[in-house]
Amino acid sequence: MYKVFFNDRTVFFGDDFSRAFAKHKGLFYKYNNFYELNELVGLFDSLNQINNLYIFHEDMLMLFEEFKACFKVIEAGGGVVLNARGEFLVIRRNGTWDLPKGKLEKGEDFQSAALREVEEETGLPGLQLVDPLISTYHTYTLKGKRVLKKTKWFEMQFGGSGDPVLQAEEGITDYRWATPGETGFIRENSYASILDVLYMRKLL
Repeated sequence: MYKVFFNDRTVFFGDDFSRAFAKHKGLFYKYNNFYELNELVGLFDSLNQINNLYIFHEDMLMLFEEFKACFKVIEAGGGVVLNARGEFLVIRRNGTWDLPKGKLEKGEDFQSAALREVEEETGLPGLQLVDPLISTYHTYTLKGKRVLKKTKWFEMQFGGSGDPVLQAEEGITDYRWATPGETGFIRENSYASILDVLYMRKLL
């Protein structure tokens, strides 16, 4: 099942929401056509009191492609960096705990972009890409247009001993090597999509 974050609110996609309808509160919509879907996206974006939107159709791939067509799509790569002690790196970007990530450049693949962006934002040399993790989707508004960002996340290993050199021009002001499980400070001040990545890697 796909899901997309609108800040801390969520759009879920599925082919059968009968169980979700019985157990959860939110707005439920069976896909009919693109124009109706586009109007619904705008409505959900403006109704902050509704936390969850469930959209369903038997062809989920088609449904998600139609949803993406409601936005300008931007692709990015990012990393969960672990050191030899089993700690993972979080950065403080614009006052919020985040993971290093950035947009793909022209002709670049997700793996190359993830390594490049993590190295640029953290200054850590010699990072080794270990495994792909998950892809997350979140939305925001840029110059009055709706944007959907897809970020593909990778686990990375840092075998060195130097301190990160943070990319200040990206709003990064602090970092912390976090111990898995001792992460209350992240859960209190991070993004839902970032928490999803860390949950998936069993770090929270």
